[in-house]
Amino acid sequence: MAKINYSVEMDPEKSSKAMGSELHISPKKSREICKHIKGMKIGVARKFLEDVIVLKTAVPFKRHNDGAGHRKGPMAAGRYPVNASKEILKILKNAESNAEYKGLEPGQMCISHVAIQRGRVIHGIIPRARGRATPKNTETVNIEMILSEVL
Repeated sequence: MAKINYSVEMDPEKSSKAMGSELHISPKKSREICKHIKGMKIGVARKFLEDVIVLKTAVPFKRHNDGAGHRKGPMAAGRYPVNASKEILKILKNAESNAEYKGLEPGQMCISHVAIQRGRVIHGIIPRARGRATPKNTETVNIEMILSEVL
């Protein structure tokens, strides 16, 4: 598998990075979550993702909102992408622990960069009826997150 690099460079003295590769989540849902949490402080973003997981707060869908119903709050269309939220929360916690390891103060940091790229399509063979086997194609996502200190 090829090495995946970060798409931007930040000052390593004041930032921390984390990346998840080949995650089995929806690219469309991941895009909407990442777009919404970009610029948030770590505590606010973690609380938001935990509320999405327990179906308390919806993620506003701006682009991929065909068929999405209206939700409470300052949004028109929204959904509750639980699986994608769990994976992005893991990446956020990883970036936070990387900041602690470097000696930075995680409480004073915000999400300065979040990007997703579509990963490889995984072809798995799943047995079907009467001995047939057809491929089941699953989408994957590569997510990169960079936290930086707020002045």
